[in-house]
Amino acid sequence: MHEPVKMPYERRKALYGYGFISIWLIGTVLWFLVPLFESFCYCFMDNTLLRPDEGGMKKIWLSFAGGQWLSNFKFAFAADPYFKQYLISVLKDTALTTPMILIFSLFIAVILNQKFKGRGFARAIFFLPVIIATGPVYNIISGDIAATGADSGAQFSTLFETDIVDKLLEFLGVMNINAQLTDVINSVVTNIFGLVWSSGIQILIFLAALQNIPVSAKEAASMEGATAWEYFWKITLPYVSPMILANFIYTIIDSFTKTNNAVMARVLEKQLGWDFAQAAAMAWSYFAIVMIVVGIIVMLMNRYVFYEVD
Repeated sequence: MHEPVKMPYERRKALYGYGFISIWLIGTVLWFLVPLFESFCYCFMDNTLLRPDEGGMKKIWLSFAGGQWLSNFKFAFAADPYFKQYLISVLKDTALTTPMILIFSLFIAVILNQKFKGRGFARAIFFLPVIIATGPVYNIISGDIAATGADSGAQFSTLFETDIVDKLLEFLGVMNINAQLTDVINSVVTNIFGLVWSSGIQILIFLAALQNIPVSAKEAASMEGATAWEYFWKITLPYVSPMILANFIYTIIDSFTKTNNAVMARVLEKQLGWDFAQAAAMAWSYFAIVMIVVGIIVMLMNRYVFYEVD
């Protein structure tokens, strides 16, 4: 009798790996890729017939004649009274808050990378929002009590008043000097808690990058008599620049995909109204715009990223 052929160890390890992720692969195909493709098809179907009426949803493709196949996209950008307005608002807010989150995250990461008493506790404090960042918790702390279903007239400590700086500026007479300046100040100071709340992952990534800076680089800078300011610009910033790009992309995606932003809320509103084709057209248009923005940022920032070569 022939001896059984033994499978090489490397081949067995590879099969174990495929077996381990097989359930995930099946789930990804059945409950992610298939619905994703179906939602894309909805963009080019008749919205009036794509409703769960008696007899089920009728998936009728729109005609190519006269550009009717783009009617759902035309509705999103031309007929819908809110989608384009919300889209511009989200883009402006993202352009304003993203640099602030990155600067704040890098600043805190540099501080937390130093040696001081209670460093572990301080790191836990800044990472805490990532653990408890649920909708109701955030709404309560940020003062949006009505969103939780509680009494909107309930009084909370001024510790959680997100507009306290706004009130202070108004008291000092700084507000309402210039309409555009007032809008920027309002957007920044009233959302300061949200900026801090959204920086946990970025701080963690920056910390990992800071801890990977070679000790030899710091020793060489010290021997050359570099100041802390020079060390930051010549050593720290180049070494963490790949993580700046990564955090930039993460922050933008995180901002665009929050369910409480205006565009996502509008898409969900249309979906709940059984307008699946129009909701799908809005969602895919939004996705395309996000990908274009991310692509432009990657191309622009990639020029200034320092990649260490072994």
